[in-house]
Amino acid sequence: MNNNQQKQSANKLQRLTQWRYASSIISIVLMLLSLTVIGVKGFNWGLDFTGGVVTEIQINKRITASEIQPLMTAAYHQEVSVISASEPGRWVLRYADIPDENKRPELQQVLAPLASELTVLNSSIVGPQVGQELIEQGSLALLVAMLCIMGYLSYRFEWRLASGALFALVHDVVFVLAFFALSQMEFNLTVLAAILAILGYSLNDSIIIADRIREQLIAKPQWSASDINNLAVQSTFSRTMVTSGTTLLTVVALWMMGGSPLEGFSIAMFIGILTGTWSSISVGATLPEFLGLKAEHYIVEPLPDTP
Repeated sequence: MNNNQQKQSANKLQRLTQWRYASSIISIVLMLLSLTVIGVKGFNWGLDFTGGVVTEIQINKRITASEIQPLMTAAYHQEVSVISASEPGRWVLRYADIPDENKRPELQQVLAPLASELTVLNSSIVGPQVGQELIEQGSLALLVAMLCIMGYLSYRFEWRLASGALFALVHDVVFVLAFFALSQMEFNLTVLAAILAILGYSLNDSIIIADRIREQLIAKPQWSASDINNLAVQSTFSRTMVTSGTTLLTVVALWMMGGSPLEGFSIAMFIGILTGTWSSISVGATLPEFLGLKAEHYIVEPLPDTP
């Protein structure tokens, strides 16, 4: 390698270092803003958490959800979720409970303009106590998942690399939660499932980069931690972009074709994949460097010779 090539390589590494530092600062600032939004606005909890009525009906097969929903929303003065059931003409209606029977319209009257025959197959009420239990169980599931991930990372890597990957996970979850708090979109069980899926997806990217950092630290102990991180990001960048790009295409297809029941799940996954890719490259690789990561942490001292 001649002098010009060395200078170009050094300049490229320097620009990458500056980009990583700048992106990490941006991520921390946005994360603090996201926590503020979550604390101020809170969440628009769905019926899974607040309680409500779930009714399954059988109606003419030619009638669609786009015809049922406006009539239900106008009659019940609230957003009514209309979900397709297991067979054509079978629908699940979800809406908040109306305790006053005088203000509760009959389904047959509400949907009479669409069909003269309608059968209510079953109807159940999810009480607020059950919803509170779901909030507690969902929060516990997130906590247990994070603790298991932290234990695995601490075992797999030295704690500095583990802390970077863990911070990237928290970063991704906070961004998704902040979006739902800011937009006041319904936060239901499908969104919670998406957040748990995001934890696994983001962890995969972080582990690949952390593993490459560890390999390079052992192979090039004389290099600085900054240059090692840059080399690890460069060597995994194309793979990360291809993986994230193909996954995003799948999520977008699910978003466009899945309808309103999967809208929250798709949006959460979309945001999680974007932030997961960003955080793995920026904060996930930069934090260990600030915590004093060195090659000595991974070089195993040889055992003394025994006589």
